[in-house]
Amino acid sequence: MIEEGTPAPDFTLTSDAGESITLSELRGKPVVLYFYPKDDTTGCTTQACGIRDAYGEFEQAGAVVLGVSPDDEASHVKFRDKYDLPFTLLADTGHKVADLYGVWGEKKYMGRTYLGVSRSTFVIGEDGMIKRVIHNVKPDTHAADVLAILAN
Repeated sequence: MIEEGTPAPDFTLTSDAGESITLSELRGKPVVLYFYPKDDTTGCTTQACGIRDAYGEFEQAGAVVLGVSPDDEASHVKFRDKYDLPFTLLADTGHKVADLYGVWGEKKYMGRTYLGVSRSTFVIGEDGMIKRVIHNVKPDTHAADVLAILAN
């Protein structure tokens, strides 16, 4: 389990724009690394659109926002374009980064058990250290919750 005050594990994933994004190359800026289960589903759309609607505030804080899910690049492009998302979505199709951050595992939904991503956010400081970990993220308040952390 990733803990606050520890270095953020480095990784490289492909973005919705087809570029390789390496976390350590973003040092010097705060990073909001948020894991979500699936593109274009109710909770994930609410969460992404909340960030979109407050994106100017994320920019004012100097933060880089990275959304990560097991969906592939093509799915991310459709999701980004459909909702005009101004931030980067990363494809973690093999869930290696979700495993690395401890957010991949057994989930229960409507009486069924399956493997998937737990909705979690890691706020990473300019120095590459984990500033805050949020598990069981609430899609409706996610943007405001993260902005409050960035403000401190």
